Formats: sequence, C-alpha cells, structure tokens
Amino acid sequence: MADVLIVGAGPTGLTLACDLARRGVTVRIVDKSPGYPRSSRAKGPNPRSLEVMEDLGVLDAVLAASSAPLPMRKYRDGVPVADADPYADSSPTPDAPYDRGRLIAQWRLEEILRDRLAGYGVSVETGTEVVGLTEDGTSVTAALADGSTAGARYVVGCDGAHSRVRKLLGIPFRGETDEEQVMVCGDVEITPGVLDRGIWHQWFDGGGGVMLCPVPGTRAGWWFQSGPERDGDGRPLAPSLEGFRRLFARHTRLPAGHLTGATLLSTYRVNVRMADRYRVGRVLLAGDAAHVHAIAGGLGMNTGIQDAFNLGWKLAQVLKKRAGTELLDTYEEERLPLAAWTLDLTSERLRATLEAIREPGGGLDTAITPSTTGLDRGYRWSSLARPGGDGDVRSGDRAPDAPCTEASTGAPTRLFRVFAGPHITVLGFGAGTDRALREAVAAHGDAVRARRVYHAAAPEPGTAAVVAGALHDRQGLAHAAYGIGGDTVVVVRPDNHVGLIAGADDHAAVRRYLDVLDGVREQDPMSGAGMVDGTRKG
Repeated sequence: MADVLIVGAGPTGLTLACDLARRGVTVRIVDKSPGYPRSSRAKGPNPRSLEVMEDLGVLDAVLAASSAPLPMRKYRDGVPVADADPYADSSPTPDAPYDRGRLIAQWRLEEILRDRLAGYGVSVETGTEVVGLTEDGTSVTAALADGSTAGARYVVGCDGAHSRVRKLLGIPFRGETDEEQVMVCGDVEITPGVLDRGIWHQWFDGGGGVMLCPVPGTRAGWWFQSGPERDGDGRPLAPSLEGFRRLFARHTRLPAGHLTGATLLSTYRVNVRMADRYRVGRVLLAGDAAHVHAIAGGLGMNTGIQDAFNLGWKLAQVLKKRAGTELLDTYEEERLPLAAWTLDLTSERLRATLEAIREPGGGLDTAITPSTTGLDRGYRWSSLARPGGDGDVRSGDRAPDAPCTEASTGAPTRLFRVFAGPHITVLGFGAGTDRALREAVAAHGDAVRARRVYHAAAPEPGTAAVVAGALHDRQGLAHAAYGIGGDTVVVVRPDNHVGLIAGADDHAAVRRYLDVLDGVREQDPMSGAGMVDGTRKG
C-alpha cells in the first residue's frame, strides 16, 4: 500500500509527487490519459513557482528549456501600433532572485518533473482511471476503471477542473461559467521567418483578435489564442485548422497558408469556481480540482504548484508521525483563502484587459501586476503563524532570500540554498541565539537545519559555529530582509514561509513552535507512545 495515491499527473500532481518522494514517502501517481499529453496550455511558472522549482532541484532544467517573457507587440487593423514590455522596470533583488516568470510548454515542464520523479524510482501510471473511493478510517481504497483497486493511506485529487475525485467526495464546485467569454486555443505552426519569434504578437480590432506567442524550444511552434468564429445565430464554432487559418488571415492580414498546422485545439470559457472544502477525511484536493479562474495573469498552473508545495511537507510529517493530523487542517486554512483571492484578482484583471483592448495599443500586458508574481502572498492569518517581528516580514510571509558567504570558507551562498530540501530551517541572528540553535538540533535532529548568521564579523576558523555551517551576512542583506534589529531567531517552514520570529531569549516559544511542525517522534517501541524531547506523549 502506498502512503499517498495522487490522481492526476499534471504540474500540480507531479510537484506534489516530487516533494513527497524526496521526503521518503511512498507515492503512486496515476493519470487516466493513455499517454503523456503534448499540451502547452499553461505558458510557464511565475516567480514564486520558480522558487519552488529551485527547491525541488529542477530549476536549471526549467531555465534551459524555457525563455524569458517576451515583449508584446499590439496591432490594429494589421498595423503595429505599440510595443510593451511589462517587465522593463523590474529586476531581481537580493530578497527575490526571480522578478519574472518563464515561458515553457506545459508538456516540457511535465517532462522535467517526471524525470525528477523517476530519480526517486517513481513513474506515472498512464491509462489508469479512478472511479470510486472508499475510506475505512486508516486508509483509502480507490476503485480503478479496469476493475482493480489501489490502496493508500491518503489520496490527493490533482485531476483538473472536471475532477472525478472531487465529484466522488460530493464537494460542490461553486461559481459560474460565462458562456459569452469564449476563446479558441491551440498549438500552431507558422512558416519560419513570417513572424519575429522574439515578440508576443497581439492583433485586436472590432471583430475580435488573435494572439500568437512562440513556444520555446521549437522552430515553428506558436501558442494560438483567438476569439472564435461564430455561426449565423452567433454561436461559437468548434476550433479547426481551417478555422484557425481564416482567423489568422482575417486579423493578421497575412496569407492563411502561412499557418501550416494546428494541434491540441480547444475551446476555453471563462470559468470561475472554487471547492467548498479541500479535504474530506483522508482525501484532499489540489490545483484545478479545487479552483478554476479566469486565464488573465497566468495563475492557474502556478496556484496548483503552490498548493502542492504547501501540502507536501504537511502530509509527510503526518505520515511519519512527526505531527498530528491537525496539521493537514492548515492546508485548507491557508490555501482556500488564497484561491478566493486569486479568483477575484484574475476576474478583475480580465475585465481590465477586455477594456484595454478596445483601444489601439491595449493588450495582455494589462493583466500583469506585481501580485501575479506570487511573491507577495503569505499566510499571516494561519494558525501556524505566530506574533513577532517588527519589520515588513511577519510570520506566515514568504521567506526572503539573501546572499551570504559560508563562514568557514568564504564561498558565496544564499539563504535559498540553506532552505532547499525537506527540512525546517532555524536561523540565529546574533550570538545570543546559540542556545536556541543547539536545542533545535538536539531535539529535532535532521528534521532541522540550524544556521547562525553573523553580520559585523565572521567567527574565527575552527569555532563550533563555523563547523555547524554558519553564514556571514557580510552586506547585511539577510538582516535587512528579515528586519533584524537585535539577537533574533527565525524559524522557516519546509515550504519556505516564515513560521516564527522570536527574541533570542524566548527559548520556550522556539521549542513550542518547532514541536508544532515536528513534534511527535516515531513510536517508542518500549511503550507504544510517542516521544518528544524525552517527554512521553500518549
């Protein structure tokens, strides 16, 4: 029996599978599709998802297979009227190394994540459809379409907007579908040299529009989006190669024959819906199975990836008996409000974009705002958040990055490198934090990575602090990022959100908080009870 059965092998399910597998959780991931789809629906990870990719160890592969966001050229009546670069005024900062997302075909991103998952000995089982779920209190049995069953201690539905898992749970998917807001989409091929592949081309006029963005890693592939053709009664026609050619010629004023192929054709309707609950017993939902929203801002796939990154470590801790099942309650507590906010943001950005394209020069750049980066989203309301901290960063916020050096060698490093991996991080700013760091390691072992952060002066070579992997914040950027004014302990959760900011002398607060994240030890064979720091927990 697997620890976790993941239903759906898109970016959400694969992210969750990779995170669980690296934590030593046994995973089975299934998908009803008979093969790996060559879909390129989503256009790529946003900055926050790039941070997740870095933590999972796949960032280099993603960067190699992708391109930076492209400038946008807007046309009116076939004539260029304006260029826009939504990121012209942004740049990486010490606390946020990725100021923009990347363009990558969804199938290529899935391929990268599958390769990573294969490194843990796990592969996707295609052509495997879940048709029923039965829970007995300690596990879940999934009935499969071929008549067999699959058992797991937990099941996570990552199976998209039409989620069978959600329907089996009877969870309402409340919201609305706007039948009038329709778009046809597909992957097309265009004769090389006809269009500049360094540009995202957008033609808008009174009769609709066509948007063409080059697919990275291809010679002639483009993402095609357009308003649909309609019949005499105004009903949208199904997408087709000939229809795409007519739309292409009508809006671009280029010969239809330059559009030489079209695949993965689909009709998109604005669908704004959210599940009432993310968990029923031992079954949970993530990604589009839990929420769908307007396409504006490109947050669909990214919200799912970030759902998975929030859920993975919590499932692992519960499965390993290092936390109680109440930790799973914080998944819905934290992610459901984020989904509601995303629905509101994307709907507002869609309205703004539709208004903008009515005028010459308006385009998809209207949909992009600082909030679509995902970097400003946190969980300050969460029961896992604790009061503390005087700066801009508070408990529940995304943990900032900062450049440092290894105190023992002077080699450059970053806080993100310290955070990366399946552990809790405890940073001690100032000499007064040494006791808290020692206690954290003594009580939690490999579950915690403790680092002393020096600012004014690095420790002498050979000292205990250096041996423990101390960091020298030579430029003071780590102290500035966390608003450190005195000796301070910062606990960073495994999903790289700040859990606690406490004074160096508040040892009890640090101990209590770490016990929440990693409190229950594997069962004591002598007593049948759990142990925490030598204290028996019955």
